[in-house]
Amino acid sequence: MMITVPEVRVSPDLRNATVYITPLGGGDPKLAEKAMARNVRWLRGQVAHRVNLKFAPELVFRYDDRFDETAHIDALLHSPDVARDLDAPADAGERDEKDA
Repeated sequence: MMITVPEVRVSPDLRNATVYITPLGGGDPKLAEKAMARNVRWLRGQVAHRVNLKFAPELVFRYDDRFDETAHIDALLHSPDVARDLDAPADAGERDEKDA
C-alpha cells in the first residue's frame, strides 16, 4: 500500500509527533493506520537516523480526512440547490428589505 504524508504535527518538546496519512488510490484508511502502527518501531528508527534530535519522537498515525472534506464541499457547491441560489437576482433581498 502506498501512502502520502500531507502533514506532521510535533509537540513543543519534540517528543511526540502525529503523522497524518492518506492512502493513495483510495485505499482503506484503517488498514493504512494499522500498517503504519505495526511498523512504528522501524519508522521511528529511520526518523532518529535522519533527524538530529536528542530523542526520537513517539509517532502516532492518523488518517487525514481533509481531502474527503474538500470533495464533500466541492459536491455541495456544485449541487442544484446552490446553483439555484447563485442564479437568483442579487437585488431580490434588497427589495424585500426596502418594502418592510
